[in-house]
Amino acid sequence: MKIRTLIAVAALLPLAGCKTTEEKKTVETAETRNNMENPSKDVSYQSFVGRLRKAVAARDTQVVASMMTSNFGYLLVPEGGYSGEGPGVFQYWDEKGLWDELELILRSEFVPKGNFMVAPAEFASEAGYRGYRAGITQVNGSWRFAYFVSG
Repeated sequence: MKIRTLIAVAALLPLAGCKTTEEKKTVETAETRNNMENPSKDVSYQSFVGRLRKAVAARDTQVVASMMTSNFGYLLVPEGGYSGEGPGVFQYWDEKGLWDELELILRSEFVPKGNFMVAPAEFASEAGYRGYRAGITQVNGSWRFAYFVSG
């Protein structure tokens, strides 16, 4: 009888250190919250940025277009908003020779700024930043390339 009790206790001992369902949910919620504050470690975000970098390096306009928001911004207008949509963006980049600049910016680290992940990081940290910058955002749970402007 003592052996059965000892075996039962020994079998249950490893389970004592396991997290409860509530503890697991708390850890998952904290991780999710951290990914929303800075999604750079999120797998879907990393995958999106990797595909975007490859598509831009290959000048694959069809893939890049499929990754853009419907109101993609490529011209910074004087009022501070963005304008431009459709195939005009690729023509604009071709005419201005901006593909290499875009590729360079996309190789930079993206950091959170408002509702966007932006590159280069200086855009988020320096007041009055005037160079090119790119922004991506989530639309209905999917990452989208939102803008590439200078200003």
